[in-house]
Amino acid sequence: MCNYEEETYLRITEEARTAIKELLACAGLHKGDLFVVGCSSSEIAGGVIGHDSSVQCAKAAYKGIAPVLAEAGIYLCAQCCEHLNRAIILEREAAEAYGYEIVGVVPQPKAGGSFATVAYANMKDPVAVEAVAAHAGIDIGGTLIGMHLRRVAVPVRLSLSKIGEARILCARTRPKYIGGERARYEMDTEKAKDYLL
Repeated sequence: MCNYEEETYLRITEEARTAIKELLACAGLHKGDLFVVGCSSSEIAGGVIGHDSSVQCAKAAYKGIAPVLAEAGIYLCAQCCEHLNRAIILEREAAEAYGYEIVGVVPQPKAGGSFATVAYANMKDPVAVEAVAAHAGIDIGGTLIGMHLRRVAVPVRLSLSKIGEARILCARTRPKYIGGERARYEMDTEKAKDYLL
């Protein structure tokens, strides 16, 4: 499906890079946090999700996403397609650090999706887990990443609305607010001085 010129792949990479950089700039993530990517290469190519998988489009998106996350020390969590129950591909060290149970499957373009397949091939020590609770994420092409985000998800609007032909939706997460009318959610820095030892 994705019979593009090289410049189109380069544009996809650049759009993906821009989207991730913008999202990281406002998400408040820390080194070691999890970032979920649901990516329909079919939709990037202008096709229908689940029917027109394109390894080339997946590679182009991965080239824009993975290096930015790696540089920030954030773990990439690549969501598989529905045929693998939207399992997640991530580095073994991330799965172990978060205590996720590893399951036995290797994604393929038609059973897992092209993006997850590309991620698996390019990670140092990839494994699959059934679910994660990521700190932020991007949905490229309507892949429904919500099941892999921590509560509470907060939508983030970026300067671009598509990667290739695929619409994108982004989210960061924040801790749940608890308490009643007396509760505060940020420390008053002047008042904090009263509590110093």
